[in-house]
Amino acid sequence: MNPVRKRRLILVGLVLLAASVAAVFITLALQENINYLHTPTEVRTGKAPADGRFRLGGVVCQGSVQRTEGTLDVRFNITDGKRHVPVHFNGILPDMFKEGTSVIATGKLDGNEFAATEVLAKHDETYMPEEVAKSMNPEMLAKMNSGGDARHTIDCGAP
Repeated sequence: MNPVRKRRLILVGLVLLAASVAAVFITLALQENINYLHTPTEVRTGKAPADGRFRLGGVVCQGSVQRTEGTLDVRFNITDGKRHVPVHFNGILPDMFKEGTSVIATGKLDGNEFAATEVLAKHDETYMPEEVAKSMNPEMLAKMNSGGDARHTIDCGAP
């Protein structure tokens, strides 16, 4: 084999090997940063990861928000109309956060409670993230879309 041809072949092989290694590292890094959205029903039935980070989407239950005086500590329940999950968050909540509105919380399960590291609230009275709307109980979604105070009559469902 010609020495020039041999060097080119080795160079092409090394470039392909480096590209393959880079692709593997990129894939592994992306898998660690993917947070799937789960509903309270999926969490309660064991379909959400018990030890990994994920997003929990639903509606804040009426009467469930409890704030600790003098701290940023807050506890509330998120429901999909069938089941609910207690959430603990220590931080500044978005201005749009209130009972009866849709939220997405990022965090992980800590026993029976969801320990949130981030809470996002809907933008206005009619907005709901598409992924949350798809996962909601249809009757509950209809109540929320009917306007008025219907959102405050939403049943939080079973724990």
